[in-house]
Amino acid sequence: MKKIITFSRYFLPAAIFSLVLAVIGIIGLFHEDQGINLGIDFQPGLLQEIQFIPSAFQLSYQGPGNLSVSVSLSQMDVIITGTMAGEQSLRLNFSDYPTLGGLIAELRAIENLTVSNAAPLNTSFIRLVQSAENPLLIHYLPVNTVPINIADVRSSLLALGNVSVQELGNPLERHFMIRMEDDGSGSGGRGDEVSATLERDFGTGELVVTHSAFVEARFARQLGEQAVFIIAGTLLFILAYCTFRFKLQYALGAIIALIHNGLITITFIVWSGMEFNTITIAALLTVLGYSINDIIVVYDRLKETRRIFPDAAFTEALNRAITETLSRTIITTLTTMIAVGSLFAFTTGSMRDFSAALLVGMATGVYATIFIAMGFVNFWENRNQKLAKKKLGLSPLKV
Repeated sequence: MKKIITFSRYFLPAAIFSLVLAVIGIIGLFHEDQGINLGIDFQPGLLQEIQFIPSAFQLSYQGPGNLSVSVSLSQMDVIITGTMAGEQSLRLNFSDYPTLGGLIAELRAIENLTVSNAAPLNTSFIRLVQSAENPLLIHYLPVNTVPINIADVRSSLLALGNVSVQELGNPLERHFMIRMEDDGSGSGGRGDEVSATLERDFGTGELVVTHSAFVEARFARQLGEQAVFIIAGTLLFILAYCTFRFKLQYALGAIIALIHNGLITITFIVWSGMEFNTITIAALLTVLGYSINDIIVVYDRLKETRRIFPDAAFTEALNRAITETLSRTIITTLTTMIAVGSLFAFTTGSMRDFSAALLVGMATGVYATIFIAMGFVNFWENRNQKLAKKKLGLSPLKV
């Protein structure tokens, strides 16, 4: 027979230990020298998409109409409209022009349209990119493009303050999204600083801004409120599910354990100085999902154990259920932690922070399942039994 480990003797010390950790986290959260390091996802600031690609040419129109240029992945549309000019349109498919020379020749054939500052005409290209800041400035993606390391982009922008850089699409496209917190002016004027800094380090004329926007404080605040709503909604759903499948005390034990996991993970985030952003919210939700799965497995085994051993004391059945699922819990958790540990070891930036939060959350999840969730259920059941015995002892029918 498998030896039953008496986990119940450690329920009270574990509860005290967890309470101390939670208090430390709360102190750090509200301490003026510590606090939570809010990422720029939750702060007003600049949101900009850029590409490191050279200038192809600049278009200018001196005719009586208005020039409109639209560039997609495979073609370029040039439209001239106006009362005096009528309506002219030209569609250029990039597949028809192996070099910039043929494309520029077609554009120069349009009356009153001037092409200037053109790149070498024999240059092969994949596609063109239109600048968001100046629609008449066109850039091109060369065939022999070499990727730019995202770490070099982060290093270049380091002097500008809290800046987040994310690579978009294929590395050969050298396309990045930059998010930067507001400098206090309440406007998106920091875009010029970004462009000037990157052009200084990567070359003038090699940068195009494809999208630029300023996230206001109101939107950042709404994002924070939505994050709280999502986590609260998740907890309420879990409470309803566990109450329906088991009992209210089981559901409350699960919720307390999940809140415990969240507090311990936030304590780690606060005292490690990790940036709290949308990636961190994803890590917290992942921890909640992983932890509730482990809790339900132990609850199921406890329910089955009580059915098999109906005469056993509740604490004895609980210790048996935890012992019988312990190997499963350890093996599945360690297997997952190996994969997450690989992410932590071989990645950087937001992904490294994500994996670090997951490692802490998974470790505390196993601890909380055994000592917090099961400890609360054990306390509730034993308390109910004592109250029932006390009530029976005061009954006038007692002989």
